[in-house]
Amino acid sequence: MVIFLKMWYSLVGDCMDTLFEKLGIVPKNLNLYEQAFTHGSYSYEHGLSYSYERLEFLGDAIVDLVISDYLYNSKMYEEGEMTKIRASYVCENALACFANDLNFSNYIKVGKGEYLNGGKHKKAILADVFEAFIAAIYLDLGFEEAKKILLNIAVPYIEDKNVLLFNDYKSVLQEAVQNIQKNLVYELLDSNGPSHNRTFKVAVKIDDIVYGIGVGPSKKEAEQVAAKKALEKLVIK
Repeated sequence: MVIFLKMWYSLVGDCMDTLFEKLGIVPKNLNLYEQAFTHGSYSYEHGLSYSYERLEFLGDAIVDLVISDYLYNSKMYEEGEMTKIRASYVCENALACFANDLNFSNYIKVGKGEYLNGGKHKKAILADVFEAFIAAIYLDLGFEEAKKILLNIAVPYIEDKNVLLFNDYKSVLQEAVQNIQKNLVYELLDSNGPSHNRTFKVAVKIDDIVYGIGVGPSKKEAEQVAAKKALEKLVIK
């Protein structure tokens, strides 16, 4: 197994050329992409000072802006519909799907323990790496290139009427609560574990009453689980 892992790590950099070619990327700074695909567990095991986490922070904002800009300028949707569609295509489920379609699991570097636990196929990790990858393109090639590539990936999903919106329970719950004019709050109850393998526990409250508690490998996923449970309990009168 150790020999296999060493071979896998050595192949990651070589096969990334396939990804660049598929997306029409001519990279200038390969270190940014290396960072984008490096999980904290791999960094810890190899004494590296970087992982994808800082890039993910930046990528999250870029993805949100680009999708919002596309929906606004398409002039096809009202405000409420834009909010719902944007939430569906910037959520963890959608980003992980984009990453899967691009075979990101072939390029992600995780530590040995995380690898054996299926880390490079975990939805939360795939979604985070996708955001980090978009940030790497932005820093390397500029906003317009990052925007073009992101839209080439996401727009076919948005425009294909045969593709259902990704399940975004938070968006659905928000709309339901607005309709009955109540206050909706997500509260982080707990987070534990090392930085590369944390578990989050979140409660969703409607008018200070807990309607659902969710647990997940990221705060976003825990909130989605909590929202799903709340929707199962919520009775609109």
